[in-house]
Amino acid sequence: MSRSDDVLKVHRLAHGGGSAALLEWLATRLGGWAGVVPADPAAAHPSGAAAVDGGGQGRRPPEAAVRGAAEMSARGVSSAVLHGAGSATLLFALDAGRALAAVLPLPHPPDAPALLADAAVPLALVLRAEEAELREARAATAEARAREAVLHLLMNGRLSTAHQIAEALRPPLPDPMRMYVAECRTGRRAEVARLCQELTGGRAWVVRCPVYVRHLIILVPADAAAVSCDQDPLAGALSAVAPDCAVGVSAELALSQAPTAYTQAFHALAVARGRGERHARFGPGPELALVAHEAGADWAGALLVPLHAYEPRRPQDPGGQELRATAHAWLNFGSHATRLLKVHRNTLSARIRLVETLLGLDLARLGDQAALSLALRLTPGAGRGSAAAPAADAPGLDAVLRDPRLTEWARSHLGRLTGPDAPAGARATVRTWLAHDARLVPAAAALGVSVPAARKRLARIEALLERSLLQSPSVRHDLWLAHRAEELAE
Repeated sequence: MSRSDDVLKVHRLAHGGGSAALLEWLATRLGGWAGVVPADPAAAHPSGAAAVDGGGQGRRPPEAAVRGAAEMSARGVSSAVLHGAGSATLLFALDAGRALAAVLPLPHPPDAPALLADAAVPLALVLRAEEAELREARAATAEARAREAVLHLLMNGRLSTAHQIAEALRPPLPDPMRMYVAECRTGRRAEVARLCQELTGGRAWVVRCPVYVRHLIILVPADAAAVSCDQDPLAGALSAVAPDCAVGVSAELALSQAPTAYTQAFHALAVARGRGERHARFGPGPELALVAHEAGADWAGALLVPLHAYEPRRPQDPGGQELRATAHAWLNFGSHATRLLKVHRNTLSARIRLVETLLGLDLARLGDQAALSLALRLTPGAGRGSAAAPAADAPGLDAVLRDPRLTEWARSHLGRLTGPDAPAGARATVRTWLAHDARLVPAAAALGVSVPAARKRLARIEALLERSLLQSPSVRHDLWLAHRAEELAE
């Protein structure tokens, strides 16, 4: 093979296969070891930055190559040859204190020095490109995690800190806003995010959902989103990216209501999946937290006092506010809350057991889950550092649900289950499902149908209620509270 053929091969490998492919070919072509060696011997140790070699494994290089690179650097020369017992080490300086080294048995091929010299320049260039790509990937990962942290702060009412972090990411957090939840294949998320920025003039704030890998969460300024329930050009364009894309849209809300906006958009997404246009705006209906606030604020505050006043024994253990965030995430996402909280499932289980102990609840029961969910919504961010004792005359949950405003809300909430558009047995299906703590298998057995049949029934009821039932965050807590309020009224 001529030198020109070798040079052409080197450039093709550098362009198409990268440093690992080029080094592997050099090692095979020369019949020895070839790799990139740091001039600092400590950097070649496995605990440091190991050399890149022809096997692409980043293994520790031969001692002769390490010693030769250090000596070449110390003398300030750009190339060197070291002879040992039965082998020769050829070195050519690269950049960043590195050298291209080849350890070859004697006698080595006569064209080895020329081949290594020809390979040094393209190898240095491809190493720079690979390092730039790695830095870019790390920066993208860091930005994605920072955006996720901002979302977590918003969901826990920490608006000031969220704004401080978001200022460095751009664009600023919109207030007021509409929240969009776009569902698509993971390979489409970048395209959906890019299109969203184009259609909003770069004003959309986009974050990948930390819980559902197919979801993007998008905060759009209210004046950049369509106000018509029937026409939403942004949602329509996003859902048209691919046949499997669907988009749910919240109502216009203040940024401080981000948790409500997310729940609304998620419920709308459940409706969008069954529509031909594949997008939906959150359906009208009174919000439970707004209806129950006046009647239930004292009850909620009294229930959560032990949680807000909790002080851990050890500094590394979660405090009251962290336990509150854990409970909120678990109520919304169940076992998937580990992805949002970045904790092990055993840690999540231990925290939930502690919350149960502090509040005297059994969170395996849907009724206790519903009570805690309502209390958390009625006291957003309340009670930080509070050590007050629960009020002795604070009302119980049943007293709150007997309020006429809650009775009216419950009847409105449940009215669709018995309306003209309701499937046969919708009310009985929901009541049975709730009576079995929203668990599908025992509910199906009680209804005398198969699990797939019970799932299909609940899917039809999702479309009827325009709320998510089968996937969290689910409306199951509100449905339980509505049934209980109606029972108390009757």
